Amino acid sequence: MWKQILDMAKRLLMLAEDTKRNREENKELREEVRRLASALERLAYEIHRISEKEEHEREKLGLLSETRLLQFEKLLLARNVDKESNGN
Repeated sequence: MWKQILDMAKRLLMLAEDTKRNREENKELREEVRRLASALERLAYEIHRISEKEEHEREKLGLLSETRLLQFEKLLLARNVDKESNGN
């Protein structure tokens, strides 16, 4: 009987130690999850920022292309007017 009580006491102590260790591991895991969530938020922010920057760059390229096209059209029109003036 004393042996059974002693075995139960040992098991109880082992369970208490396991519970304490599990609580510590849970605390560490929660902290790791917080760090990962924070890193994920920063990553999402950077991806969004880069996406907006690329959109602005595409818009600038489009406007630059349009400007160059208009300059070229203006140059062509000026040459056509010169040809017509010289030809008449």
